[in-house]
Amino acid sequence: MSTSSSTNGKSVLASDLKVTGDIVSKGSIEVMGEVDGSITSESLIVSHEGAIKGTIAAKTVDLRGRLHGKIDSGALTLRSAAQVTAEITYETLTIESGAQVEGSLKLVKG
Repeated sequence: MSTSSSTNGKSVLASDLKVTGDIVSKGSIEVMGEVDGSITSESLIVSHEGAIKGTIAAKTVDLRGRLHGKIDSGALTLRSAAQVTAEITYETLTIESGAQVEGSLKLVKG
């Protein structure tokens, strides 16, 4: 019997960091700084001070900061502090009271 365990780590982009370009990770990413480009990862957390301008694709997305662009996610959670202007594709969606969302939402059955 084979047992597989995830050896993929967590990458943290600190609040004083600004990245221009594309980021790809097989693990999870936490964005506290600014990203101008695309992010592809297993899971993504955008903290309160985080800001992304571009496209994100992840199985799980937990968004507390700002995003302007496009989201493709299996499970998307928009926290109360989130400010989102985006074209959003999701399988499951949670929007907390107070989240600001502008754009389009499209349910994809997985």
